Amino acid sequence: MQKKLLILSILISGMILTGCSPTQIIQTKPGQQPQYFTKEYRKTVTTGYLLYLPEDYGKEKTKYPLVLFLHGSGERGTDINLVKKHGPPMLVDQGKNFPFIIVSPQCPDDERWSTDVLDALLNNIEANYEVDLSRVYVTGLSMGGYGTWDLAITYPDRFAAIIPICGGGNADAVCKLKNIPAWVFHGQKDNVVPVKEAETMVNALKACGGNVKFTVYPEAGHNSWTETYNNPELYEWMQQQSLGSK
Repeated sequence: MQKKLLILSILISGMILTGCSPTQIIQTKPGQQPQYFTKEYRKTVTTGYLLYLPEDYGKEKTKYPLVLFLHGSGERGTDINLVKKHGPPMLVDQGKNFPFIIVSPQCPDDERWSTDVLDALLNNIEANYEVDLSRVYVTGLSMGGYGTWDLAITYPDRFAAIIPICGGGNADAVCKLKNIPAWVFHGQKDNVVPVKEAETMVNALKACGGNVKFTVYPEAGHNSWTETYNNPELYEWMQQQSLGSK
């Protein structure tokens, strides 16, 4: 019994030293499954996330693009199934297949997206899965749209493209993204996050020579994400973007 406990202790210690939480299990099968990641950030933060691996993952030694999806404020909490309410994880849950690895973390109750925690999560995924580091993308809606801008501005050399939806950010710092392709989406009739929030970011990015596309849905309110994530052109455009191709 003591020998078994010693072996278990060594295994857990090894997981901690390599950046893995004892609750984290490396996913090997294709499909979307819940996972957990622990990060020391001011306090111990355990982040639940959904991880999607493409159908052919593991069959050949292939590197895959990675999409980081950031949900809105309504999906915060500890029920990971809430993350399936919108966006790529919802589409996967409905049976859609993607050629990407998709990471969909859940933000804790009453918090905003932490760039440090998201950076650590990406580092962990990239260390344990077959990720093409030249094709990592971040997208999010509402609070996740703000998180998309914020994360990319904080780590401007990390992403091949960004897709913020109905969000805004720090226009004074957005020129850090002038070399990153951006496709921004918003609803003209959004009464939660005014379209001016996106316009300010887009105009500031254009002013410093940024590569930015801006799509405004004339009749859409706050929900400008359903049409966006249902659009095959978005995913075709993403796959055309890679670091070093600018």
